[in-house]
Amino acid sequence: FVALTQIHANSCGGKKAAVMAATTEAPEPWYLALLGFAEHFRTSSPPKIRLCVHCLQAVFQFKPPPRVEARTHLQLGSVLYRHTKNSELAQSHLEKAWFISQQISQFEDVKFEAASILSEFYCQQNLVDSAKPVLRKAIQISQQTPYWHCRLLFQLAQLHALERDLVSACDLLGVGAEYARVMGSEYTRALFLLSKGMLLLMERKLSEVHPLLTLCGTIVENWQGNPIQKESLRVFFLVLQVTHYLDAGQVKSVKPCLKQLQQCIQTISTLHDDEILPTNPAALFHWLPKEHMCVLVYLVTVMHSMQAGYLEKAQKYTDKALMQLEKLKMLDSNPILSTFQVILLEHIIMCRLVTGHKATALQEISQVCQLCQQSPRLFANHAAQLHTLLGLYCISVNCMDNAEAQFTAALQMTTHQELWTFIVTNLASVYIREGNRHQELYSLLERINPDHNFPVSSHCLRAAAFYIRGLLSFFQGRYNEAKRFLRETLKMSNAEDLNRLTACSLVLLGHIFFVLGNHRESNNMVVPAMQLASKIPDMSVQLWSSALLKDLNKACGNTIDAHEAAQMHQNFSQQLLQDHIAACSLPEHNLISVSASSVSPPINSESVKPAWIFFKKRMCCVAVDRWPPTCAVSASERTYNQPGNSIEKS
Repeated sequence: FVALTQIHANSCGGKKAAVMAATTEAPEPWYLALLGFAEHFRTSSPPKIRLCVHCLQAVFQFKPPPRVEARTHLQLGSVLYRHTKNSELAQSHLEKAWFISQQISQFEDVKFEAASILSEFYCQQNLVDSAKPVLRKAIQISQQTPYWHCRLLFQLAQLHALERDLVSACDLLGVGAEYARVMGSEYTRALFLLSKGMLLLMERKLSEVHPLLTLCGTIVENWQGNPIQKESLRVFFLVLQVTHYLDAGQVKSVKPCLKQLQQCIQTISTLHDDEILPTNPAALFHWLPKEHMCVLVYLVTVMHSMQAGYLEKAQKYTDKALMQLEKLKMLDSNPILSTFQVILLEHIIMCRLVTGHKATALQEISQVCQLCQQSPRLFANHAAQLHTLLGLYCISVNCMDNAEAQFTAALQMTTHQELWTFIVTNLASVYIREGNRHQELYSLLERINPDHNFPVSSHCLRAAAFYIRGLLSFFQGRYNEAKRFLRETLKMSNAEDLNRLTACSLVLLGHIFFVLGNHRESNNMVVPAMQLASKIPDMSVQLWSSALLKDLNKACGNTIDAHEAAQMHQNFSQQLLQDHIAACSLPEHNLISVSASSVSPPINSESVKPAWIFFKKRMCCVAVDRWPPTCAVSASERTYNQPGNSIEKS
């Protein structure tokens, strides 16, 4: 899942707080003057933060009343936290704001904002145990302030989610949903429930997810309110459904939901933001900005296209999404944008490897590495996928030892079952190609046995496991067994439109029939494999198919067709060879030797600002564990050298 619950306080919440402050205080002229100067310096271009801080500090020279003192401590703490590296002074001011404001009645705007920012600061400083009591106390005393109570519940739930304590996070979201219902805000209730549904999906608690999503669907359809808010709820709901299908490898079954999602985002893009504030203070939230939702829909569309094997479509939407992200990142430093960027790059890298653009893929792998090194959290969530990408690249350039090292490193970094299964499938393909790693290979295959206790429910990963079994049987000359496994792969891949698996299975079956001397049946397999590979396009399968067609036509005496196939094979070979040389000549090629210990992020490279984001630790695993598992068999074009085969090695 993408970071699905980036619930912000709506800007209207801030406006309302300002109005409340104005009506409860009559500020002195000196105070207004100093605030005016401070804001002028803060918003200057470039900002003059030091002068802004001086103006705010000057307020204390006038011995201000407690309300002004607490508010000024909050303003100073916020400015220092967000614009300077003086964390000690920022912490001091924020703690004073929180302490003083608790002694003042009817001072909710400062009191709870101080608690929220202070806990955010603690998390940024890795002081999570200090943040939790602050949020718990604020939640306890905010029950008569619906806006802040809901906001703080979201924030504490996020903190638990970041720590992988999803049980506590779900409990808090359940409390929030019930509170929103009592407060009469079905909109915010839906946000809480959808957030809880996302976490349950992460934990694979499907028995709890299905009734919850059914309830959410009913609430979303029945709620009548702001059109943008309603459509954003529908996007959230549909994104959960789509990612759930993709997680299960059900590429065909997801199409109706994906189409609804795409129509929904088109509807949102035509709507204008409504400036009318919700009358219910518990409803002063929104999920994601429209621009972020557009990128998210592009992203899940790319995920679907990659699984289905529509690589040109995946590349088109990736390019659109990356262009949109570049524009957004010029104005917005939200960490979710970098996460979107990394996931999109992961998919386009796989695209390049399949379509025969390894050099470009390698440069993009380097870009992912640089992005991850800029953020400790991003690195922690994407390190296993980064090593997996490097392993796939190593396979494509025939560096098997390096591929094994990268996959081994990736396995050490993940506990996610789908990603683990995907990596093991790839590693098994490496051992098959090496030909002398029987003990390690059989140990892996026992753990991904598609006939018995397969570790995950993913349809496409199980189909890929059958293909790997078929590939091994082919190499061992057990052709009848290989055909059984490959027909199972074909049945599963056809059921869910897994085009790359279908193409790979067809061409390998064609190869088996050719070896057995059944040229007619071989041709019946290879011709559709070539057509499908051209549609994807999959350069490796095209290379393999053209080699088979050349030998098939030669064996059948079809000289003209054999010559045409030989020319195709020569063209594919030249393209792949040139790309191979270009990739291996790049300085980034040295990344294949990188180890887990040598890729490490800087210690304090990012101020992580929660902003009510439930950040899935395995988030980019969605990109990886939903990679078309046929990537695991991209090595199959090397099978021409099988003993007893007449097809020459390409």
